[in-house]
Amino acid sequence: MEVAKGTSPGTGTDFISEFIKEDLSTGRFTRVHTRFPPEPNGWLHIGHCKAFYIDFTMAERFGGLCNLRFDDTNPEKEDISYVNAIKRDIRWMGYDWEDREYYASDYYEYLYELAVKIIKKGRAYVDDLSEDEISEYRGTAVQDKNNITVTPPGRNSPWRDRSVEENLDLFARMRAGEFPDGSKTLRAKIDMTSPNLLERDPVMYRIRREHHYRTGNTWCIYPMYDFQHPLSDAREEITHSLCSLEYEIHRSLYDWFIREAEVFPSRQIEFARLNITHTVMSKRWLLRLVQEKYVSGWDDPRLPTIAGLRRRGYTPEAIRNFVSQVGIAKTDSMVDIAFLEYCLREHLNKTSRRVMAVLRPLKLIIDNWPAGKVEELEAVNNPEDETAGKRLIPFSGELWIEREDFEEVPPPKYFRLYPGNSVRLRYGYIVTCSGCDKNAAGEITAVHCRYDPDTRGGNAADNRKVKSTIHWVSAAQAVRLEARLYDYLFSVERPMDLPPGGDFVNNLNPASLEIISGARGEPCLARAAPEERFQFERLGYFVRDTPVITEGLDSGGESSDAGLVFNRTVGLRDTWAKVREKGGV
Repeated sequence: MEVAKGTSPGTGTDFISEFIKEDLSTGRFTRVHTRFPPEPNGWLHIGHCKAFYIDFTMAERFGGLCNLRFDDTNPEKEDISYVNAIKRDIRWMGYDWEDREYYASDYYEYLYELAVKIIKKGRAYVDDLSEDEISEYRGTAVQDKNNITVTPPGRNSPWRDRSVEENLDLFARMRAGEFPDGSKTLRAKIDMTSPNLLERDPVMYRIRREHHYRTGNTWCIYPMYDFQHPLSDAREEITHSLCSLEYEIHRSLYDWFIREAEVFPSRQIEFARLNITHTVMSKRWLLRLVQEKYVSGWDDPRLPTIAGLRRRGYTPEAIRNFVSQVGIAKTDSMVDIAFLEYCLREHLNKTSRRVMAVLRPLKLIIDNWPAGKVEELEAVNNPEDETAGKRLIPFSGELWIEREDFEEVPPPKYFRLYPGNSVRLRYGYIVTCSGCDKNAAGEITAVHCRYDPDTRGGNAADNRKVKSTIHWVSAAQAVRLEARLYDYLFSVERPMDLPPGGDFVNNLNPASLEIISGARGEPCLARAAPEERFQFERLGYFVRDTPVITEGLDSGGESSDAGLVFNRTVGLRDTWAKVREKGGV
C-alpha cells in the first residue's frame, strides 16, 4: 500500500453510489436500507468511523434507513459495556439510528430454524471432526515449483454423507446440550475442492457453553459469523450490506447462505478500509495494548479509538471531514496521519478560543514596574471568529514566560530574550532584558527586564521594531495546570509491517507521552469546561481532559485528580501543508 500524498489522499470513485443507482434503476431494489454491524468486543476506532459514515451517508443520500445491529454471537469476548460504549461513540459522532437497534442474539431461534431448513435440503451436516482436524482436512494454500500459489483439493469429512434424518437429530441434540464443547459442529456442504478455502464446508454452528450477556445460558450452540451475518441482514431486509475489503473473499458465502436459506436477497459491497500511518486499526491489537497496559485504557488519547480521539481533543466535524476527503475507494491505501491532523487544525483554528499558557515557566521580573500595580490588557479570543469577542487578562510586574524564551548566551538567529535584547510581550509592552538570577548550582531562576510604558499593545505612537513576540502569564493570577503532551503511539509509519517473529509492540514510541505538572495558564482556564478546546498561543491546541466513561465499564484511563489537566491535541505546525507544497502525489 502506498502512503497517499495529495490534497485528498485515497480518494476514489464513489462506486458504491453507482452500484446503488444501478440496483434502483434495474428494479433489483425499490429502496435503500443499510446497517452498521459492530461486534461488541471492544471500543470503536476511526476505521469504524469510515464504515458507519458510509452506512449512514448512503442511506441518507438515497432517502433510506440505516440500522444499528450488534453482531453478538461470540459470547466469550462480548459485554454490555462494549454495547454502551459503541452507542455512545456513534452518537458523539453525530449519527442516530432512532428505533432501529437490533441484535443478532435476538435472531437465534430464527437462525436455528434456517439451519434446520438448510439441513433438510441436504446442504449441511453435523461433523465430528475436531477444530484442528477440520483445518487439516480443509487444506492450505502452497507454493508450487514455479512459486505460484495453489490450493490442492481438501478431503471430505468421514461424516459428510450422514443422512438428513441423522443430521437433524444430532443438531437438535447439540442444541439440547448432550455433547461436550468442541465435539461436534454443523457445517455447510459446499465444495471441498474450491480454490476459495472459505467455501470448503465452513462451520455454521459450534458447541460452546459460555454465558451470553443478553441470552444468559439459554443457548449452548452459537452461529458462526459467515452464517449469521447474511441471514441477519436478510431478516432486517437490508438492501446493501456495505463492508470493508477483507470480506470480499467471504461474499460467495454471503450469497450462498442467502440462496440456500431462500431469504431476502441482500447484496454485499466491499470498500477499502481506512489505514493511517503511525497507528494500528486491529481491534485485537488495540485490546492487547489495553490489557497489557501499554496505554491507560480504551480512551487513552494516543489510541485511534473514537473515545481516545475525543479525549485528545478531536471534534466530530474534523473526523467526518477527514473521512469524507479520504473518499470511498476499492483499493487499500495508507493515509498520512498528517492529513488527519490538517483536517483537525482546519476546524480547531475556526472554533477554538485563544489563551496563553506557559508549559515550562521561568520568572520574568520587570524591575521598573510600579510595585503592586496590576493592569488588564485586552486580548482577542479568536481572530478567525469576530463573534468570539475579546477578554481581559491581568498583567503585573512578575510574569511567567517559557524557559526556552531566554538564553543567557544566545545561539545565532535567536531573537527572543537575552541580555540587551528587546521583545514584545503578547498584547502588552516591549521589554528589554537586563540580566538574570542564578542559584548555587548555576541554574537560571529569574530573568530581569525593563518595560517601555509607551509601547502598550503596539499603539500608534510605538515606533520601535522588535523581531520577536513571546507569550506570558501574570505570576500572581496564573492558575497551575498539568499539561500532557502526546505524540504518535508508534515511532514508525507502518507498525503492522513486521519481520518474521516480530512483535508490533516493539515499534511503540517511548516518548509518546510527556507529563508537565508545573505549567501555568491564564485565570480563565480555571473555568474551562470538560472537553473545552483552546489554542495555547505559540504552543498548540489543547483540551480540558475528561476520561470517557461508559455505563458499566470504566475506561481504565487516568483521572483528573491532579487538578486542571489539559491534553495537547495537535501542534500548530502544519506538516501536511508542507507535503502539498512539495507537490506530493
